[in-house]
Amino acid sequence: MRWARHRTQCVKVPLLWRRARRKVEEVRLQVQSVDRPLYRGTYHCFQSIVRQESMTGLYKGIGSPMMGLTFINAIVFGVQGNAMRRLGHDTPLNQFLAGASAGALQSVICCPMELAKTRMQLQGLGERKSKQKLYKNSLDCLVRIYRKEGFRGINRGMVTTLVRETPGFGIYFLTYDVLTRSLGCEPDDPYMILKLLFAGGMSGITSWISTYPVDVIKSRLQADGVGGHNKYSGIADCVRQSLKREGWRVFTHGLTSTLLRAFPVNATTFATVTLFLMYMRDDEGAVNDCEPQPAHSSLTVSPQQAQPSSL
Repeated sequence: MRWARHRTQCVKVPLLWRRARRKVEEVRLQVQSVDRPLYRGTYHCFQSIVRQESMTGLYKGIGSPMMGLTFINAIVFGVQGNAMRRLGHDTPLNQFLAGASAGALQSVICCPMELAKTRMQLQGLGERKSKQKLYKNSLDCLVRIYRKEGFRGINRGMVTTLVRETPGFGIYFLTYDVLTRSLGCEPDDPYMILKLLFAGGMSGITSWISTYPVDVIKSRLQADGVGGHNKYSGIADCVRQSLKREGWRVFTHGLTSTLLRAFPVNATTFATVTLFLMYMRDDEGAVNDCEPQPAHSSLTVSPQQAQPSSL
């Protein structure tokens, strides 16, 4: 539990990156979810949003991520750390399993949060000032969806979120583990921070590329019904209609903006968490050195301590 508290504190630091990420997220969603494309690409979408809706258009839906991301990151790193201790050995396979379990659990918060973000970003599309605002903010959006569609409504896209997040976070932590081991991220390495940033950024990119087609379907399902009627009857129908209208390239819509966001955000997140945990371990080690230890403690090494760790 002590490490869980440390993880909760350290995940607050990357929130500045999360605010900047909202600009790119807005572009990704609007490039990705429109049936009749309004934009020629990422740059054209960015340019059009600023021209039509001003800079504030890039921050639509920011309330939902700001409310949920601290809890999501706390759950992800807390669950992953505790899962690794339960598994007992720091191996690449266990890193994948621990990450997958963390991804599955955080989907409970992630799905409603992304639903509110999606609906808020599509509200007043192309208008500098929305004439008719259906939702006041992200919380109001979820309340209105719940009143209209019930519990099932605010969990729209939960299955696709689970399918995306479970393997996605497994690959996320596996990639980071493999890269930090390969790069030799040792505390006395003068380039350790640069290596951590590179490993974290590449972990984010790898995770997104591996699960991006599922994200396209999730976004379309969550955006479905904004105009008052539903186009898709389910996941399979969404996949079928999307392939029929746009071909296989539909699963790459918005990928450029996603990867532009993924590297700096995940590089900062992983490096911050890793450095914070290293600092806390050193600090606790100094405190423990001042406390009387049992006579046999220096001869006892747990199996987990004997295992090399990427952190």
